[in-house]
Amino acid sequence: MRAKGKFISLEGIDGCGKTTLRDQLYDYYKEKYEVLVLREPGGTEVSEKIRDMLLDVRNVGIKPRTEAFLYAASRSQLVEEMILPALQAGKIVIADRFMDSTIAYQGYGRGLDIEFLQELNHLCTGGLKPDLTLLLDIDPEEGQKRRNQDIPDRLEKEGLEFQSRVRAGYLALQRAEPDRIKLLNGGASIIELRGQALQHLAVLL
Repeated sequence: MRAKGKFISLEGIDGCGKTTLRDQLYDYYKEKYEVLVLREPGGTEVSEKIRDMLLDVRNVGIKPRTEAFLYAASRSQLVEEMILPALQAGKIVIADRFMDSTIAYQGYGRGLDIEFLQELNHLCTGGLKPDLTLLLDIDPEEGQKRRNQDIPDRLEKEGLEFQSRVRAGYLALQRAEPDRIKLLNGGASIIELRGQALQHLAVLL
């Protein structure tokens, strides 16, 4: 059954400002629409437990393929339990990360086969894609400076070379799907960034 609502995802390397923008968009749209805000990994009881496992800095032995399967399991639960019911109820869903993160992080970042990851994404989402993806592009060094204010999780502890590969992956995805994935300047102020986002969202909502 095709969803009645609209599905928006926010993507980008660590420190790009996704979560801040997500909260800004929620505040902007909540009076006009029913809005559900989610994060990946996480968003359900099961998915949050998987999140804890994935991001715990003590779990240094997680292999790339295992990592991909764990993200897929979290996403599958999130889609069935939260996203699809919300969309079928006509809600606006705003997700802090979705399927593109798998291609960027586990594909370009970890070096796993892209076709394998695309198939895995299809299996765990049932073919669901966001109606619009906002990609916040930022220089990895700037992202690292922003993250230095917080205690880093397991993925955030990866170095600049890793983040650069992930960024390249995101930009490749945007070039491949320019109608769905819109590029935003993640280095802009939050006011400017929100303005960029709202311009794209005005076409959808």
